[in-house]
Amino acid sequence: MKKTFILSIFFLVFINTFVLSKNNLYEKIDIFGEVIENIQKDYVDEVDQAEMMDAAINGVLQSLDPYSAYMSPELFKEMQTDTRGEFGGLGIEIGMEAGVVKVISPIDGTPAEKAGIKAGDFIVKIGKEQVQGKTLMEAVKLMRGPVDTSIDLTVRRKNIKKPLSFRIVRKIIEVQSVSDDIISKKKNIGYIRIKSFNENSDTQFLKAIKKFEKNKKIKGYVIDLRNNPGGLLTQAINITDFFLDDGEIVSTKGRKVSETRKFFARKGDETNGKPIVVLINNGSASASEIFAGALKDHKRAIILGVNSYGKGSVQSIIPLRNGGGIRLTISKYYLPSGKSISEVGVTPDIFIEEIADDFKIKSEKDNQLNYAIKLFNS
Repeated sequence: MKKTFILSIFFLVFINTFVLSKNNLYEKIDIFGEVIENIQKDYVDEVDQAEMMDAAINGVLQSLDPYSAYMSPELFKEMQTDTRGEFGGLGIEIGMEAGVVKVISPIDGTPAEKAGIKAGDFIVKIGKEQVQGKTLMEAVKLMRGPVDTSIDLTVRRKNIKKPLSFRIVRKIIEVQSVSDDIISKKKNIGYIRIKSFNENSDTQFLKAIKKFEKNKKIKGYVIDLRNNPGGLLTQAINITDFFLDDGEIVSTKGRKVSETRKFFARKGDETNGKPIVVLINNGSASASEIFAGALKDHKRAIILGVNSYGKGSVQSIIPLRNGGGIRLTISKYYLPSGKSISEVGVTPDIFIEEIADDFKIKSEKDNQLNYAIKLFNS
């Protein structure tokens, strides 16, 4: 009898809480409708209702984190070309930080990189439009345009008082995600640069490794992930696996059981244990951090450069009935050590900052790469 009484109280409390919660939600929806009604009736200017609702949806998503966002049907269609290796625009990966559009990374060889845009720049103006208060997707839309037309970007850069202006010509961006070379005076170091983790990055990377392994002079590898904004999780896992014999590469944790997973290396190091130096900077994000963090945790590579960006979450693209879509954070990823790199990044083993004002990756003034070469030949 006592047990029945306790269970009855429990279910009554549960049902009441559920009803109150549901009623509270409906009440909020009613208030939202009331706000919309007042805007339509009393706001000083006429408001486009569709744009207002899009902004409301965006507001909900961006209150969650800097990476969740709404895409209109037009933007959703454009976005779908991004991971296939060809898209129109300036060639930069951007995110939101404290309501401001921030450059995660300029992609190598693109108009933005050639113009001088750097990782960590805050975009304050696009053309004549102030960026403050705009959503991430609104900023993306402003930057896109017909090929061979120009756009002026005004940015704020750390340690520089005055804003900087750049005129950039829009191009079709063809991303060749992997490039390779033999470096050092002794011609004994394999250099592989991964610009982004796209659909065929692992195939291109393995091809480069197999080519180098046929060269008996090669004593080690420099893997350059600087200004690599990330990309496909599966590609980061596959490429990391090339250097490990066993052990965990990365784990993801989400609310759904399907989003909570662990990924492990399969037996077989494609380089037979040769030493590796991985170069990172604050433009190395997401999938780049999985690669660098896993090799660091397994003590398989020396990480050199400066702290990476610190994007430790996984987004899924969810289509909507109107032809648009949402980008929603569905899980967070964790390194083999159990650490999350969200907002923290991967800390290098050897901290080396860029020293030249006209610093350029893989040039004579690339002091980070030069230091990596010395590690092999000292």
